[in-house]
Amino acid sequence: MMTTRRMRSLAIGMIVVAATGWAASPQTDSNSAGNGQRPTLVNTCVITTNVKRLVDFYEAILQLKARTSGEDYAEFPSDAGVLAIFSAAAQEKYIPGSTDAANNKSVILEFRVGDVDQEYKRLQSIVKIWVKPPSTQPWGTRSIYFRDPDGNLVDFFTPAGR
Repeated sequence: MMTTRRMRSLAIGMIVVAATGWAASPQTDSNSAGNGQRPTLVNTCVITTNVKRLVDFYEAILQLKARTSGEDYAEFPSDAGVLAIFSAAAQEKYIPGSTDAANNKSVILEFRVGDVDQEYKRLQSIVKIWVKPPSTQPWGTRSIYFRDPDGNLVDFFTPAGR
């Protein structure tokens, strides 16, 4: 039987994780297709109808200047991968009907931080929608949950024992 803590660890690995601060190392599996290497999550792309608004928000909460490519694309690199912001209009040109911007209710963008309580205080003037104040989760992390301007759920967390 799988413990809640183990399920949470697996969920973190499977959820679209933008920037946990943990560098992922490729794993091999003889049952994998291709060259024997398992797929490695390296990018998460959020589709939006307002790239500037979302970029401004993530620059403020991540304290990181986005790298941009025109008005339709921006990215925030991290040790774990890239959080990308992409225009819904541009996405529609490339793959019509493939996305529905600002309509996510199933993915959490999770960011590992040094001190959740300190981040909670810092973000008070930036975050408009708080989902859960600082709390210790049953799996041991201390987290705050909030929504970005498009309604995407964001978790800033600190692992247990930190």
